[in-house]
Amino acid sequence: MRLTPLPGEQWDDDVDAALAGMLPKRRRNPQGAGNALATLVRHPDLTKAFMPFNVHLLFRSTLSDRMREAAILRVAELSESPYELEHHRGMGQAAGMTLEEIEDARMGVALEPVEQLVLDAVGELDRHHAILDGTWASLTEHLTDRQMMDLVFTVGAYATLSMAFNTFGIEPDRELQPEYER
Repeated sequence: MRLTPLPGEQWDDDVDAALAGMLPKRRRNPQGAGNALATLVRHPDLTKAFMPFNVHLLFRSTLSDRMREAAILRVAELSESPYELEHHRGMGQAAGMTLEEIEDARMGVALEPVEQLVLDAVGELDRHHAILDGTWASLTEHLTDRQMMDLVFTVGAYATLSMAFNTFGIEPDRELQPEYER
């Protein structure tokens, strides 16, 4: 690990505030937050700015949970992100995906045509930093403008998180899942 989770004795009100929109009070500690969030809070201002965006993508997106998780799993595979692969495997299952569907999504394959278009779009965003015209036209037959925007921002945000987690050396937390304080 290049950056380790912030030691417990350094957790203060700024750290707590940075995590308040994502985690309930009982999880705002080095063990409850998990490796990723406990590392991100080394920079509380950045974490506090990023968390509302991430909360939107995870809990308020116009994409279905399944579509979101398929896209994130593909991003994680393309980014070679062990943390995101492990974390979103569990979230994919919670969204109703089978283990086989999760592995297929990682590889860019889906049986359902719209989900396949989403995975194709992820690949195009990775390669070209844009969804190509044909894929865009096909997707907009099924998705609203807001869903299209949520898709692009989900892919971008999780590519960024994968890049950060890979660079920092953040190890997967097998037992933790996001838990938004509602």
